Amino acid sequence: MTTRFTRLAGAALALGITVSGLAACGSDSSGGSDAGSDSGSGDAKKIALLLPENKTARYEAFDKPLFEEAVAAECPDCEVVYSNAEQDAAKQQQQAEAAVTQGVDVLVLDAVDGESAVSIVQNAKSQGIPVVAYDRFVAGSDYYVSFDNRKVGELQGQGLVEAMQAAGDDSGDIVMINGSPTDANAADFKAGAHSVFDTSGYTIAAEYDTPDWSPDKAQAWMEGQVGSVRSGLVGVYAANDGTAGGAIAALKGGGVDPLPPVTGQDAEVAAIQRVIAGDQALTIYKAIKPEAEDAAKAALALANGETPESSADKEGVPATLLEPIVVTRDNVADTIIADGFYTADEICTAEYADACTELGIS
Repeated sequence: MTTRFTRLAGAALALGITVSGLAACGSDSSGGSDAGSDSGSGDAKKIALLLPENKTARYEAFDKPLFEEAVAAECPDCEVVYSNAEQDAAKQQQQAEAAVTQGVDVLVLDAVDGESAVSIVQNAKSQGIPVVAYDRFVAGSDYYVSFDNRKVGELQGQGLVEAMQAAGDDSGDIVMINGSPTDANAADFKAGAHSVFDTSGYTIAAEYDTPDWSPDKAQAWMEGQVGSVRSGLVGVYAANDGTAGGAIAALKGGGVDPLPPVTGQDAEVAAIQRVIAGDQALTIYKAIKPEAEDAAKAALALANGETPESSADKEGVPATLLEPIVVTRDNVADTIIADGFYTADEICTAEYADACTELGIS
């Protein structure tokens, strides 16, 4: 066992992979598990969790630990082989190949690039390894768990229109800062937002697909637009909270005052602080815990040759699509804090204490 662990750990470190859950709780020396465990923990399984990047706070802070906890709850003897591709599609290909070589029973894949990740799915399935597409869709997967991503874009669009109207602007220019062009979800967000804006009476003055979801690139692009769009700008569509932060920094740096309403997504703590301070109009809260739990259950079912329960379909792939929630100043306490996503202490630092008091957040 020691030799095997050393070999796996060495291979993992070579590709930036970590191995968690290797202690076989309740197992005897032959690798069997305690009697009386549920069907998901009959034989210890190895599950590869492949996440796409670490620029967005959610993956390391929430998705990884919540998925690992969910697997451990269902199957204490199971192993989770974890890797983060750091927004490098080629690196993710290597990590997936390493996981397959290590003999994993199922891949849970959050793809850097949905198109190139099809080959990851094909390679795994050619060797009898099923694939769960996690958060981002990949064609040919055995199961898909995410949110209704077109609806996310629609909610962002509707929320921005409502915020612009509340500010007294029934027409004017919108700037759209979309997500990464390699992320299939970003295309859905964009399509959903366009379905609102294209019939809203507002004009899309400029639009940008942000490589790698980079806040720095979003900020640099917005800085280049401020001079030409300043006079008619009434709203900014930012596809996630990182790009929203970049856009807001550019607007402030360009002397735009007051700020127009800006959207976001992912409910990052910095974004919630901007929302309660009035710098960002809204974010989209996607409850990661049920998403990670559903992915863990599906992965264990597939690893055991069972069919996961599903309530939807995405291009022929059985799916579960969860409901996104719009978060504004008015419902931070009833959503983010009530769910335990963040505590009031994490949000209400000294700089935001007065805003929290005004909103009754404590």
